[in-house]
Amino acid sequence: MNPTQAETGPVVARNAAIVVFGGTGDLAHRKLYPAIATLALRGEVPHGLVVVGCSRSEMDDHMFTTDVRRTIAALPNGEALLLALDRLDVEFRWVTGAFDQPSTFEKLRTVLDDADGRHGTDGNRIYYLATIPQFFATVAEGLGAAGMASEPPGTFRRLIVEKPFGHDLESARQLNDGLHTVFTESQIFRIDHYLAKETVRNILALRFTNTIFEPIWNRRYVDNVQITVAESLGVEHRGTFYEQAGALRDVFQNHLMQVLALVAMEPPRSFLPNAIRDEKVKVLESVRPLDQGDIQDVVVRAQYESGTIDGDTVAGYREEEGVDPHSKTETYLAARFEIDNWRWAGVPFYVRTGKHLAARSTEVVLRYKPVPFLPLPPEAVESVEPNALILQIQPDQGITMRFAAKVPGSGFQVRTVDMEFDYQDAFKETPPEAYERVLLEALIGDPTLFIREDEVLQAWRIVQPILTAFEHGTVPLSVYAAGSWGPAEADDLLDGGRDSWKEPQ
Repeated sequence: MNPTQAETGPVVARNAAIVVFGGTGDLAHRKLYPAIATLALRGEVPHGLVVVGCSRSEMDDHMFTTDVRRTIAALPNGEALLLALDRLDVEFRWVTGAFDQPSTFEKLRTVLDDADGRHGTDGNRIYYLATIPQFFATVAEGLGAAGMASEPPGTFRRLIVEKPFGHDLESARQLNDGLHTVFTESQIFRIDHYLAKETVRNILALRFTNTIFEPIWNRRYVDNVQITVAESLGVEHRGTFYEQAGALRDVFQNHLMQVLALVAMEPPRSFLPNAIRDEKVKVLESVRPLDQGDIQDVVVRAQYESGTIDGDTVAGYREEEGVDPHSKTETYLAARFEIDNWRWAGVPFYVRTGKHLAARSTEVVLRYKPVPFLPLPPEAVESVEPNALILQIQPDQGITMRFAAKVPGSGFQVRTVDMEFDYQDAFKETPPEAYERVLLEALIGDPTLFIREDEVLQAWRIVQPILTAFEHGTVPLSVYAAGSWGPAEADDLLDGGRDSWKEPQ
């Protein structure tokens, strides 16, 4: 049985060994090791946890331990984090080897067996694939051939898979098939760290624990829904990777589709993992397929040129390190979707993401229909906008309700005002980082924050026509200045240009 939150203390997972394939990589150092240390500081990992790094890098246990501790020491609360690791006797081990060599997994098995004996990890394993996607199936096959995938009675063996999960619909199917030759679906935990963000999770609480929102969360009242994932940064030093991914594979197919599913899904029968995931799959199945004949009218792709951000001039995408000077890769993507079900028929969902935009912001906006009749003269309500419910996901986390109110004074002037809820102000504590939450959920065996096989395939089904159109050149590549909110063509998606994107806060 999975541990549950008790009033007397934090969730504490069963002891296990966490194997990080790609243990010297950027993801491991930026996210995983700090997350493990923070969980230790909060007392949410067990005494005797063992972390095993694995890659081709020539290191030993001492060098790996020194490397990880140096990473953690550089954090703002590094000293406290290191003390927590020491208090819980968290051990770091290293295995050098290629992922396609059986000897690598034989060495790994020896280290893990030793951890079982000396640290009481009891055969429990978390295998974290912090590698490039080409190695996902290779590592899984290596674990299976070495007998380290099957679960002996009373133990768990879980495989955590990072995005991107496939590069198109067919490759996602093939990857699923490859992983399933070794691991069962219940053992596979596909990460989308957006699902672990507090405000994303709060969409469920907002919708299904409040009577005031659910009655107006439908086509009768909602005019359109806008979902934005905007980044002020460019591709940084990831040009080579981004050339293969683009905005569609990097953010659109995963983060945006997951947020759309949570916003549009029907009420689940419970908050149990499969009840929630069942409803997400149902609504993704209801997203109307895009037609190749008119896809250029509902999809906009673009690439940033040089511009100004925070007073600094930044280079265009084609001038970035590792980028083809004639690249056609999109750094901005926007689309309009329709959901063919009773709740959302006729309500357009506008989704967009981009690099080097004017600000870093992720938010969901439900724009409501205007009132059917205004009994006031036009000059009294000229600054009034339709109502909106705004869910801010990052960098600030909160909820804003936008409505009309009378301006103080003897006259009757009405203008739009905001009523705001801020997580930091309300709860006086910082929400856990996404990777802290997903690591803990994987350790305790709760798959709610992870993506099921059918969710992955439905998301790829939705975006596959866009990929096909890109390959055929039927969607032109526009440009936008770095530091702007994207190409002008994106405005035409919104009701033929009669509406506008809400500028993120």
